[in-house]
Amino acid sequence: MEFNKIIEEKSAKAWDIYIPNLSVDCVVFGFHDVTLKVLVTRLKDKDLWALPGGYVLKTENLMEAANRILYSRTGAENIYLQEFKVFSELNRSGGVFDEFPDTLWNKQRFLSVGFYALVDFHQVNLVMDDISDACEWKSIEELPNFMMDHRSIFDKALITLRKQLNHKPIGYNLLPEKFTMPELQKLYEIILAKKLNRGNFYRKMLRYDILIKLDESRKGGAHKAPDLYQFDIEKYEKALKEGLNNGW
Repeated sequence: MEFNKIIEEKSAKAWDIYIPNLSVDCVVFGFHDVTLKVLVTRLKDKDLWALPGGYVLKTENLMEAANRILYSRTGAENIYLQEFKVFSELNRSGGVFDEFPDTLWNKQRFLSVGFYALVDFHQVNLVMDDISDACEWKSIEELPNFMMDHRSIFDKALITLRKQLNHKPIGYNLLPEKFTMPELQKLYEIILAKKLNRGNFYRKMLRYDILIKLDESRKGGAHKAPDLYQFDIEKYEKALKEGLNNGW
């Protein structure tokens, strides 16, 4: 079915089940091949990409809506979600729905609540919906042409994630269960877009007391095998709630 017909059919149903003028947009970060990636979808029959998003059912709150939307796209549960900003500019749709009548649900003015999510790349099963013809991971260094204000939403999410590194831990939702200190450092460097001193990084992470050093190492390679670590989940969750001292 063509894009316009699908949109019109969904609009007719939307008025009955969703809260008017309120939407959710999610910036989903994953880490793979030493690259920070973001999940994007492409509108069917159009060269426009979008962040995963949707509307809020009359029976749910914002967090429930964000979790439902992400589950439908990734199949992942227990995702780390952080609300970061409300986007309320006039004419946010940027002409995407200009050809439709003014009564179209999607053409109304929407305030969108932005969430960013951190997910394990290997635990995600990408799913296209019926208005998309692609659902892919893109490197944050090679972003496509976004629809509406989705580039601004992405930019603000990345800035917020970088700021979070100053007072909250990062990594549990992005790295595999077992990882090396160089792998953790590389994750921080990619998010912050700068190099970090190896010794200072190691000392700071150990001082945070959120890591468990395992009695095993990463095999392979010409150099000494690096030790493996995993997060102490209880201490990690406590640090998320109470924060960490010292920034990067």
